[in-house]
Amino acid sequence: MPADLPTLAFQAVLLVARIGGAVMLLPGFGEAEVPTTLRLALALALVGLLLPVLAPALPALPAEPAELLRLLLIETAVGLWLGLLARLIALALAQAGQVGALMIGLASPLQGDALFGAQATALSRFFALLAALLVLGSGLYALPLRALAESYAVLPSGAPFAAGTAAESVALALGESLALALRLAAPLILLAVLGNLALALLGRVAPQVQVFILAVPAQVLAGLLLLALLLHTSLEVWGAMLREGFGALPGLR
Repeated sequence: MPADLPTLAFQAVLLVARIGGAVMLLPGFGEAEVPTTLRLALALALVGLLLPVLAPALPALPAEPAELLRLLLIETAVGLWLGLLARLIALALAQAGQVGALMIGLASPLQGDALFGAQATALSRFFALLAALLVLGSGLYALPLRALAESYAVLPSGAPFAAGTAAESVALALGESLALALRLAAPLILLAVLGNLALALLGRVAPQVQVFILAVPAQVLAGLLLLALLLHTSLEVWGAMLREGFGALPGLR
């Protein structure tokens, strides 16, 4: 056993590199509100569960430091790539909130958000937290974790990392996420277009009316009412697309 300890320790570090990189970005677990200690505990628990199973297929401790560094960088890149694919799918709901807030006049109330930069709209922040809650509460978090465990079958540890293919898959996931966000925000976009058209006609028919004073509260109230009416349907559509996207992650396809 003492002679095998260096190899086991190195293999555990390889698992930490891939699993830790993914857990940093996975929906639900990778949120800024989740304490770092909990994410670290989850990563170490997964390492403890997978190491006995995957150890025979993991590379042994290399003699050259350059090879050791190469293996660690590849495993970290694979983990970040898997986590990013899952994150982009879930990000559509927060993106829809960002677009919807701009359409209905709620762009001024801002909240700190690590995903959208220093600040994001309050509606986007609400949807981001709601997405994390739904992922954890519905059990969908198990699909990315399973994909992470199964990824060692399709992306063996130590195998060359196809950066071109990975970049292409990220670009496709980003496009699908943006398309879903626009679909979810489409009713609010339509409301904003029709509302501005109606106000423009009102301004032409009755120039003496203070259109701007009437527009802002009416736009906000109408937007919030429409959002409340469509929230359940929007979440169902997003949840279905999220399950489908998680099912297409490498290792589950």
